[in-house]
Amino acid sequence: NPTDIDSIIVTHHHSDHSRSAERAAKRWGARLISNAETAKRMQWEDREDLLVFSELERIDAGVDISLLTIPVPHDDADNVAVIACDDRGRRAAIVTDLGEVTAELSSHLRKCDHISIESNYDYDRLMRGNYPDTLKRRISGRGGHLSNAQTASALREIVHPELSSIVLCHLSESNNLPHVAESEVLMEICDNFNGSLSISKQDGPEFSNWIGQIDSEKISA
Repeated sequence: NPTDIDSIIVTHHHSDHSRSAERAAKRWGARLISNAETAKRMQWEDREDLLVFSELERIDAGVDISLLTIPVPHDDADNVAVIACDDRGRRAAIVTDLGEVTAELSSHLRKCDHISIESNYDYDRLMRGNYPDTLKRRISGRGGHLSNAQTASALREIVHPELSSIVLCHLSESNNLPHVAESEVLMEICDNFNGSLSISKQDGPEFSNWIGQIDSEKISA
C-alpha cells in the first residue's frame, strides 16, 4: 500500500527520476530524501519534510531500513546509487544512470543479496540508430549509461554465492531489447551465479521480484 511509504529518496534531479516525487510525497505523507545538489536543482531547500544526505552517509529511512548512498558518474547530475539494508542485514541495491561501475561501487555491490542495475543499451543498436551523434556520445560516455556489455562485465566481477537475484532495469526502448540484455549478461555470469535474473518493466517498481510480487503493480503518482 503506497500510504505505508515513509520516505522517498531521489537519486538526482533529472526529470525521469524526480518529476513525480513531490506529488507522491504529498499524496502518501512521505518525506523526501535527496542530496544538497538535487534539492537545489528541484528548489526543495526550504521544505520542512526534506532530509538532505551527504555522500556515503547511512540514512535512517524508516522502520528497520537504512540506506547507503554511493556517488556515481552521470552527466552534470550529483547522482547516487542506493543500497538498502534491513534489520537482518540483507542488502539490496538500486543502480541506474551511470556511465561506469566504479571500484567503490563494485566493492559495495559484492555485499548485496539483490542488485537492480541498469542495462540501458545495446552498443550496436545505439550506433546504428537515429540518435544524433552528440547524443550517442553522451549515452555511451563515462557520464552516460551502462551498456549491456558494461553491465555484464561488471556483474561478472560482482556475483557471489549469497547474491540471490539480479534485476536488469532502465532498458532503452529505442536501443535495447529485453532478451538481448538478458542473454549478454547471462553469458558472463552463468558459471558463477545460481540466483534469479529478470527484467524490470518500464511501468513497474524495480523491486517487484525481490519483495515477492510476480507481476509488477503500476503505482500512479
